[in-house]
Amino acid sequence: MILCDIGNTTADILKNGKKKKIPLTEFDPEVFEGDVWYANVNCALDEKLKNLPHWQNITTLIEREKYYPTMGIDRILVCEAIEEGVIVDAGSAITVDVMSDGVYQGGFISLGLRSAQEAYSRLSSALEVSFNFEVDLDKMAKNTPDSVTVGFLAPLIHEIQRVNKPIYLTGGDAPIFARYFTDAIVDEILVFKGMQKLINKGSKC
Repeated sequence: MILCDIGNTTADILKNGKKKKIPLTEFDPEVFEGDVWYANVNCALDEKLKNLPHWQNITTLIEREKYYPTMGIDRILVCEAIEEGVIVDAGSAITVDVMSDGVYQGGFISLGLRSAQEAYSRLSSALEVSFNFEVDLDKMAKNTPDSVTVGFLAPLIHEIQRVNKPIYLTGGDAPIFARYFTDAIVDEILVFKGMQKLINKGSKC
């Protein structure tokens, strides 16, 4: 079985425990052999995937009433992977979601690190600086790069920590956030674990 998570620019594939990223410009779903379970946020591929009999949409296995109607599929899948904890998916946006005893408690969405830096630079050319991920978030900053870093990251880190649950990090910027959560679990295939749990649950029904 192959698992596939299709975004707006790339498709992430998990096959035989190995993850591979394919640019959508090179992605051809027709070449895959065997059953493929997929999650897709790219509307341009919807019809093509629906017409491939061995491609199965993971959304058919999700109990949507457990989540709010407009919640993104990737957020749902990482939540399905975790029974208890705070899930931080640090990608182009940063999503934070809380699970308690397998029940979704809510969450929030923040700008991703790159988007946040771009937003600061649009406010003023004086704020066109890179984040300093070595800065001490518990101290007041004394220069511009540290000031924007503390201003953006400190409230975000605080909100995650105050939930007081195990922290799971995933997404491309997960290693950066791991600096601030020493006991966090970094898991780059968390979305696929959520897919696999849904598949296993569906096979038992």
